[in-house]
Amino acid sequence: MKVGALLTSAGINIGLCILFLSFYSILRKQPQNVKVYFGRRIVEQHKRLRGAFILERFVPSPSWIVRSLQCTEDEILSTAGLDAVVFNRVLVFSIHIFSLAAILCLFGVLPLNYFGQDMRHERIPSTSLETFTIGNMKEKSIWLWVHCIALYTISGVACFLLYMEYKRIARLRLLHLVRTMSKHSHFTVLVRGIPKSTHESFNSVVESFFTTYHAPSYLSHQVVYKVGKLQKIVVSNISSSYVICGLYQLSILFCGNVMLPLEIPD
Repeated sequence: MKVGALLTSAGINIGLCILFLSFYSILRKQPQNVKVYFGRRIVEQHKRLRGAFILERFVPSPSWIVRSLQCTEDEILSTAGLDAVVFNRVLVFSIHIFSLAAILCLFGVLPLNYFGQDMRHERIPSTSLETFTIGNMKEKSIWLWVHCIALYTISGVACFLLYMEYKRIARLRLLHLVRTMSKHSHFTVLVRGIPKSTHESFNSVVESFFTTYHAPSYLSHQVVYKVGKLQKIVVSNISSSYVICGLYQLSILFCGNVMLPLEIPD
């Protein structure tokens, strides 16, 4: 593979990135897509969308990239939530790792590989990429330690940054859980397909299972029975049918097998 072909491939990828960013810049300004990209802001601010035709909506603008780079982590957390902060930290981690790898490779590994053997090099655009690999080094060369040092340095820094990012995200998650109002749904699971037992009831089976295998996180349970057609009949009769009787309305409420007439003033 030639260096010129690599540069051509890089140019195509950069052009596609610019094209996709332009499409996003246009789509984010369309009224029908505002709920997709700015749903949380609409809910909080209760703003109305304007559907008038504006030419600016169809012109790509890179200003949002500059504004996004100027946003602080607290602003992202307040406007987009914890998931956006985690995604942003993943991007920052990737930039740190690739920046370190690029510096070590460009100024340490690649020059050693390129001049690893005493040979006459052609012009770089027409040179094969094999001259930039470790295969161009001499056998038993002392400069092979540079490759090992570079690999261990990148691996060690990556592990350290992963630990720091995980620690930071865990702290943000704990703060988020403390600040938000706790709901029962956050600590409740729905268990279905409970096996039948001839010796124990469903209530005993569930309690025995969770106290045995999940005792630290188990508090209580509530058995909900689904009775099929009978459930539909009860639900349909809960919305009581009203019969006009003079100045009163007669409401019929079914409770099990008992029919209770209730008199409600008109």
